[in-house]
Formats: sequence, C-alpha cells, structure tokens
Amino acid sequence: MQEQIYIVENLPAFNLKHIFECGQCFRWNKQQEDDSYIGVFRNNVLKVKQEKNKVIFQGICQNDIQKEVYQYFDLSRDYEKIKQDLSKIDNMLETSIAYGSGIRLLNQDLWETIISFIISANNNIPRIKKIIEKLAKQYGKPIVWEGKTYYTFPTPEELKKVNVQDLRNLGLGFRDKRVYETTKMILENKVNLEKLQNAKNSEEIKKELLTLPGVGPKVADCIMLFSTLKCIEVFPIDVWVRRVMNQLYFKLSDENKLKREQIEKLAKEKYGNLAGLAQQYLFYWKRDA
Repeated sequence: MQEQIYIVENLPAFNLKHIFECGQCFRWNKQQEDDSYIGVFRNNVLKVKQEKNKVIFQGICQNDIQKEVYQYFDLSRDYEKIKQDLSKIDNMLETSIAYGSGIRLLNQDLWETIISFIISANNNIPRIKKIIEKLAKQYGKPIVWEGKTYYTFPTPEELKKVNVQDLRNLGLGFRDKRVYETTKMILENKVNLEKLQNAKNSEEIKKELLTLPGVGPKVADCIMLFSTLKCIEVFPIDVWVRRVMNQLYFKLSDENKLKREQIEKLAKEKYGNLAGLAQQYLFYWKRDA
C-alpha cells in the first residue's frame, strides 16, 4: 500500500473536534503539534488536518483514498440541509446544532462498532480507547506509516482462538465474556453481519443485535447509528441524553424517573427520521458545553 493524499476545499459541516470527540468513535487521536487527528479504520491509517478552507486527508489506504474518505466520512449526505430542518423544530435544538455544527456521523465497520460498544458499557472513553488499542495491537494486522506501526481492528477470524482469559488480560473486565461469546456467535453465523448489513427494517436489525451478549437497547442504537448500518432514525439514550431531554422537555425533579420509552416516543414525534442526528447535537452540546 502506498501513501495517498486527498484535499477537499470548502467542505461544509466538517469539524475535526466535533466529529472525533462526540462519542461515536474510539480510534482517532489528536496530534498536539498541529491539531490534526490520526486514526485507523478498516485497513487504512489516515491523518486528517484542517487548514483554513481545506481539509487534508493523508495516509495509507487499501483502496482509492477519495472513495474511502467519501464513504467513511459520509460526505455524500447533505448535513447543511439536515441542520436547517432540525433547527426549525425548537430553539434549544437550534442552539445545540450551532454548538456542534461540524458533526458528521462516521460509517464505521459494523463488526468493529459492535465490539467497541460492547466494550464501552459502564466505561469511560480514555479506558475504552486503551482497551481497543491493546486488542488491535495483540490480534490485528500491523500497518507501518511514517516510521510508526499502527494496527487494524481484529476480524472475527483473528479472534477465533482467543479465550476469555486472554481478553481479561487486556483489561476488559466483565466485558471479556461478552466479547468472547459475541465473537463465537458471529463465527458460527448465528448472527450474519452481511445479512444484517443488507436489512432494511431498523426494528428487525435491532432485534437481531439484541441477541448478542452485551448488547442492550442503548448499545444496539449506537451500533445502528455509528456503523455502516446508518439507521439515522434511532435515538441512543445514555445519562447525558436523559439529562438534556429532561431539562429541555420533561422537567422532572428526578431525571432518573424518566423512562426510556418516554424519551424515545418524544424523540420520534419531534425529530422523526433524523432523531439520531438530533441526538448527536444534543449529546455533544450537553456533555462538552
């Protein structure tokens, strides 16, 4: 694989911090010297940098860098139109959109997203990133770029002989058994990722994902929203989303009494098939601001 470079000028709705620090991905790291980000996705290592009106993508790509970038960074979707439509719903959503105006939903590998969000359960982002990096370094394939070795996320086949104790040694804690059992289910074709990828009905997709160990409603929604499944109508609910939805709409004295079903119903009514994007703007605004 050879180094490639791709430069896009005047790219709307694109901000590196908003994209990589909104909780959707774990393998992108900020470079302090120039505020760029370097990440590994599929069989690619990419550095992304913004300079005035340019976004520069540079690195090692298995295929054509332009195609990889367009697909992964969701560049064919009209985020400006989405922001206009969502901003009309209410003033608070408009405020959150202005705060995270450069968010784009990444089209991440389905398998990697499943395992990453199983690992994310009751965990914090620095620790999640550390565990995933250890997993990749131990079982993924090396890619050398600019004198440094990066590692791809291991495939189900590459984890075939890995046992629960091996995973525990990487610091997965109680998630080790869940990752092991999920890997086994995928290898035994009890859940077919290709079939899941081609499914059209989001309710059926979610039902299938919920059969995987360690995948509850919130993790399933994250997988559906942040992977190549791209079900942008789902509304993942964590502590931050519950908090912001309660403050904006329900106003209960105890936010913990607010039920998931109540939030999902309101999100569907207010945001329709753009609920997942609304969730990202609200989540990023509440957590970051």
